Amino acid sequence: MFKTEAHAKIHLVATICVIACGIIFKIERWEWCAVLICIGGVLMAEAFNTAIEKLADAITKERHPLIGAAKDIAAGAVLLFVIAAVATGLIVFIPHVAN
Repeated sequence: MFKTEAHAKIHLVATICVIACGIIFKIERWEWCAVLICIGGVLMAEAFNTAIEKLADAITKERHPLIGAAKDIAAGAVLLFVIAAVATGLIVFIPHVAN
């Protein structure tokens, strides 16, 4: 996934940055739990999205409205998790940055 998917590479870089910030700011254990759940969730959602896209592409290369909808929904699920992860990151890291 990280070799072929551009968004997965972006998520991997973000993961590394967030982990580095967690170490630098010495976040609490409960904060690590929230951050790690978000990291795992985003990467899992991206993996599912990639799997759906690959499976759909294996079935047909032609445009089909249901396949297009499935791909869009899977990508939307990734986006929803990313939004929740960013919100969680802001809740965790803003107090540390403010101090």
